[in-house]
Amino acid sequence: MTSKLLRGRLLSFKREPEGLSDSGSYLYIEDGGLLIENGIVAGIGEFSDVQATVGAVTEIIDHRPNLIMPGFIDTHLHFPQMQVVGSYAGSLLEWLNTYTFVEEQRFADADHSARIAVKFFDELIRHGTTTAVAYCSVHKVSADMFFAEAQRRNMLMLGGKVMMDRNAPEALRDTPQSGYDDTKQVISDWHGKGRNHVVITPRFAITSSPEQMEMAGALAQEFPHLHVQTHLSENHAEIDFTCELYPQAKDYTDVYAHYGLLGPKSLFGHCIHLSDREADAMSESGSVAVFCPTSNLFLGSGLFGLKRLSKRDKAVRVAVATDIGGGTSYSMLRTLDEGYKVLQLQGERMTPLESFYRMTLGNAEALGLAGKIGTLDVGSDADVVVLNSRATPATALKMEVVKTLAEELFLMQTMGDDRTIAETYVAGKAVKRGIAL
Repeated sequence: MTSKLLRGRLLSFKREPEGLSDSGSYLYIEDGGLLIENGIVAGIGEFSDVQATVGAVTEIIDHRPNLIMPGFIDTHLHFPQMQVVGSYAGSLLEWLNTYTFVEEQRFADADHSARIAVKFFDELIRHGTTTAVAYCSVHKVSADMFFAEAQRRNMLMLGGKVMMDRNAPEALRDTPQSGYDDTKQVISDWHGKGRNHVVITPRFAITSSPEQMEMAGALAQEFPHLHVQTHLSENHAEIDFTCELYPQAKDYTDVYAHYGLLGPKSLFGHCIHLSDREADAMSESGSVAVFCPTSNLFLGSGLFGLKRLSKRDKAVRVAVATDIGGGTSYSMLRTLDEGYKVLQLQGERMTPLESFYRMTLGNAEALGLAGKIGTLDVGSDADVVVLNSRATPATALKMEVVKTLAEELFLMQTMGDDRTIAETYVAGKAVKRGIAL
């Protein structure tokens, strides 16, 4: 048995905070000890108390005065779009056709997919993200390389081969049958191998024919334990085109409902322009709306109404995500900073406690994985991030006047980046310092 004891300030959420004064929503220990055995959290408490329970062979790693938290979780991003980030375009559909669809054709090549997989996981770890939900390309080999690298690193990752049979270049189109067959093979090859979770992934209604949507629905029926991911209501032109393609549908959300793709394991990227009827359908099905603030701002798609959706009588479940490569940062800190601003523009507020809850336990709850990741609870996988609020001269100077935990969290959210991440642990193994710059 391998064991290590991390020492530092510990923060782990119990539920969504109701305000800055809601100290009952989280556990905070000033001089804490986090005991890790065989990749699992085996103990948490005051350092002196936890230390008294371990033997002399336990390695003690002192991270003081840094903050130790559960690893960050990103619920929507695109593995093949690392070299699309920062591409100049005016809107979603222009961006897809000019850059994204061109780049994704390269992922038919196994060597290219394998190279980008290494870079992709390096970048997540550098930014403290230990679990993500990713779109691969339409090519099965891209999913194979994604999951092989995730398994090699022992990371809990979710991902899927994109299903896409129309309104895309020929080199990026499968067929309803091949999309179904390839996805089933990916499930057979990778789901449950290591810590891998395969996701059923029709890209969005525009790029899937009714026949392919039926196949996606059939997969969701055959494998009800799997997640589903797609895009919904990101851009007005996208919505209009979808409604033209599916004239029998009440609205965009109804397209997915018709094919049995709504549900508590379904993740819908963006959901900016939902009508009340659509929000009701999302709520009643338990579906998750994924807030991608940097992408929404970069592509000019609109402002996500987090409070409008999550606080309505029929509340919609919400997750947060980077949406690389429409998104502009791999950092969940940077993502929630932009999320804060999006809400400010709408007269809404998001406290720093809520922000850090959402990038840890909140996203774990959205994925139905709160018993495995998202907290420092005993029995959870030991995916952990160590945060240094004094990582840069500017933040170190600001920390001289910071008085509360909430103020420190807000500083890291506002000014933090990959330098704020002092270390990232995956299943108890320190992995950031081994990444080449």
